[in-house]
Amino acid sequence: MSEKIWGRVDSDGNVYVIESSGERLVGAFPDATAEEALAYFVRKYDDINTALVVLERRLSSGTAHNAKELRKSLTNIDALLEAGVGVGDFDALRTRAATATTKIEAVAAEAGVEAEQGKERIIAERTAIVEKIEALASRDLTNVNWKQTSASVDELFAAWQATQREHINVSKEQADALWKRFRNARSALDRARRAHFAQADASTKAVKTAKEQLIAKAEELSAQPVEKAVPAYRALVEDWKKAGRASKKVDDALWAKFKSAGDAIYAAKKVEDSVEDASYAGNLDVKKALLAEGQAILSMTDREQARALLSSLQKRWDAAGKVPRNAVKDMEAGMRKIEQAVKKLDDHAWDSSNPEKAARQEGLAGALNSKIAGLEKDLAAATAAKDTKRVAELTEAIATQKSWLAVLGQ
Repeated sequence: MSEKIWGRVDSDGNVYVIESSGERLVGAFPDATAEEALAYFVRKYDDINTALVVLERRLSSGTAHNAKELRKSLTNIDALLEAGVGVGDFDALRTRAATATTKIEAVAAEAGVEAEQGKERIIAERTAIVEKIEALASRDLTNVNWKQTSASVDELFAAWQATQREHINVSKEQADALWKRFRNARSALDRARRAHFAQADASTKAVKTAKEQLIAKAEELSAQPVEKAVPAYRALVEDWKKAGRASKKVDDALWAKFKSAGDAIYAAKKVEDSVEDASYAGNLDVKKALLAEGQAILSMTDREQARALLSSLQKRWDAAGKVPRNAVKDMEAGMRKIEQAVKKLDDHAWDSSNPEKAARQEGLAGALNSKIAGLEKDLAAATAAKDTKRVAELTEAIATQKSWLAVLGQ
């Protein structure tokens, strides 16, 4: 449309806008041509139109809007329309502004619903967080993995802070009540954690003191004779086990000192044992010779001869004395084998001459003989009657009884 349709300039430089209700004075532009005066006020109109276009585009963009900001923009546009300074289609602007008002109210209504939904969501999320931390605090806090529990509390607090960063306003009463529950549960956990570590520190100090005393005793043993130091150190090891554990770092350092003292004792014992074992080398040769002599017993059948030789060996064995430690096991095993051979001959002799056993065998043999005599009588009758089945059964029974009799040596 041409500018002349929406406005005119009179001879005094007054500028009028033409509306459906008639002409309206919008201002004056003296000392200028009519075209310049109209152009000035058309630009004023365009400024209002541009502001309205921007608002309309925001409303039609399809993105979330802040109803408060939209209302503020519309209020500014309404004020400009109310002043009506400009030349253009103000009737159309007012119609568009009214449409924008309707849309903004719809946005505000939707925002109100979303705000309520957001509040409900935030309350639900915070309630879930509170219930989780209260569940942690309601456990038996005397037996808790505090590393895991502290990590869980930190995660829950971070989740709480995340709900705050959404800047969704909930009622102060609800927010304060939930925060109070969260804070109380976290405080209970913190008190229990501090009590646990205070107790652990006290226990560590007590264990540390006890083990330091054991270390001092172990180090003093190094000046004692080996035969006294070794059993004394072993007793200290048992005391060490009963002393409990400090923190891993402290306990490892204490054990290193205690073990070092023990290593020194056992090193001295090893040196002494080596010297002692060297002095027993001759005894080892004697006992090896005795074992070689005793091998004859393994093939003997005369118990009296075997026992006499064993008695001689045992006397000389005891007289030979100790052997080096690494040979004790083999030497003892060799002598035990010879002794077992003699015992076997003794057991056999006893079994052969045991009157109780002989009496039992004679009684059983008599019973078996009687049983066989009866079966043989039955067999004769079955044979005479030509009862082949019965003959077979009795023949087998008699054979069984005779086999048992043979076992008895009868």
